[in-house]
Amino acid sequence: MRKWLLLTLAFGVLTQVASVRLLAAGPRRAHAIAMHGEAKYEADYAHFDYVNPAAPKGGSIVLGAFGSYDTFHPFVLKGRPADGLGRMFETMTTNSQDEAFTEYGLLAESIAWPEDRSWVTFTLRPEARWHDGVPVTVDDVIWSLEILKTKGHPFYRNYYANLASAEEVGERQVKITFSGDPNAELPLITGQMPILPKHYWADKDFEEATLDPPVGSGPYRIAKYDAGRAVTYELDPNYWGRDLPINTGQYNFAEIRYDYYRDLAIWREALKGGDVDFFRENTAKDWATAYDLPAVQQGRLIKELIPNEVPQGMQSFVFNTRREIFADRRVREALGYAFDFEATNAEIFYDSYTRTRSYFANSELASSGLPAGEELAILEEYRGRIPDEVFTAEFAPPVTDGSGNIRSGLRAAFALLKEAGWGVVDGTLTDVATGVAMEFEILLVNPGFERVVLPYKENLAQLGVTATVRTVDTAQYQNRMDEFDFDMVVASWGQSLSPGNEQRDFWTSEAAATSGTRNYAGISDAVVDELVDLIISAPGRESLIARTHALDRVLLWSHYVVPNWYLSAYRVVYWAKFGAPEIRPKYDLGFETWWIDADKAAALSTDG
Repeated sequence: MRKWLLLTLAFGVLTQVASVRLLAAGPRRAHAIAMHGEAKYEADYAHFDYVNPAAPKGGSIVLGAFGSYDTFHPFVLKGRPADGLGRMFETMTTNSQDEAFTEYGLLAESIAWPEDRSWVTFTLRPEARWHDGVPVTVDDVIWSLEILKTKGHPFYRNYYANLASAEEVGERQVKITFSGDPNAELPLITGQMPILPKHYWADKDFEEATLDPPVGSGPYRIAKYDAGRAVTYELDPNYWGRDLPINTGQYNFAEIRYDYYRDLAIWREALKGGDVDFFRENTAKDWATAYDLPAVQQGRLIKELIPNEVPQGMQSFVFNTRREIFADRRVREALGYAFDFEATNAEIFYDSYTRTRSYFANSELASSGLPAGEELAILEEYRGRIPDEVFTAEFAPPVTDGSGNIRSGLRAAFALLKEAGWGVVDGTLTDVATGVAMEFEILLVNPGFERVVLPYKENLAQLGVTATVRTVDTAQYQNRMDEFDFDMVVASWGQSLSPGNEQRDFWTSEAAATSGTRNYAGISDAVVDELVDLIISAPGRESLIARTHALDRVLLWSHYVVPNWYLSAYRVVYWAKFGAPEIRPKYDLGFETWWIDADKAAALSTDG
């Protein structure tokens, strides 16, 4: 009897506790929000693990930039924004670089959200200030959302499509309510929204490009500029957020100047001559051959390969399927056989690259093998509306022996082309039904890429295809990309470990019809639209992976691109004047955590 009584009393107590907890349950308020699970850094964190909290601040560095610029307004479609502007503007939250997707308060001191994540509330830090000393307000946040969605770059209209309303709900508190299906990512991407000063834009046209130095709230501001040629940023001595844990050990350079170069070879020579301090080398040949220099041998100029765990996304030759000649999947697949990656990698790249086999390469999000489990269940819903190969084969680009002989690949290509209604007439690949010849232009902006594309052009000629290669300046290139005025282009889609709303800008039917989006391929497929929505609404990490695998597989077997290659490391060359933390971030180079080492800089100056 006593044991039964104790159990009964215990059960009653537990029931009362559970009831109290249930009644007390409500929105969660925290310093950070993770996409899945919990934030790595607790509320009392002092700094991120990958920084040196004692890093000295000071010194000047010179970086390079390609092409030119004509605006300091990066939030609209018009103009070519200057490099480095991101250091001027801030968001409500910012991510750590050693977690898949966790946002920590920046302009916001806290974040609140309900269990279903149907809204989010940010409480602004009272000390947050614009460069002109005016406080950052809730009104700025509400205005920023409205102006970006109505007059900002098309990207924002897609990315923030489900941010339905914003309202002030308390002192320094703004609540953003979401529309549409449940979407766990929305509170995080809302935190990523650039917050702009309403008072600064009151007498300006937001939709126009401008070279008036803007007002932001970030650690840097424009000190001086030579339009189109150079721009110098200075660390704001009154930066409001310099002592925040999220910024500790970061933004250490007192001055950062970007010098613009219209030729990468000249930019590289400027580095060797000491006119540029740091350079990201993206050319395998030059990485292998261009740095046999006394300065490198002496350790004054550092050449370093830094491994990373960053998803590599997809770099590729992209078919603009808005063009009729690329409308048939079989034609696109056939033209992929003309790219001899193995020979290119051996002859041009010194065997340094890996062939891309996924839109989410170098990550667990990349599909492989055959679909199973949740992924298979998702794809079964679309059987008959997606390529049959999705269910029967692992995607793999054509492979050659690297000798330059691609006859077997060309035979496979001709078979596909014949099936699609194309044949060779007087040496020219021709649509048998219409008499239209296969002719198209490959648009480039970097002359260095011509050596990659020209062998592809020659192989296409063996199929009877007339391909021309055209390299244009950055202004013309940007305009043509924005308006999808190209046949084929070399492009890439970077990816994060937590894909979400940005996928709309890459693949959806709406983006295909909207200028300035990154749906370069012109993909307009209801299945892809639905798969993107599934990714956005994924309830957990495992489900997100399965849904991303499904999208990846459908995109791959639709042959919208000819996959290129990737390297899971940063190739950097820099003068021996920098210090860097011992721990490097997994998902970023972390250059903002570097600093000028006074002793190294002095020794370098003496040696030089």
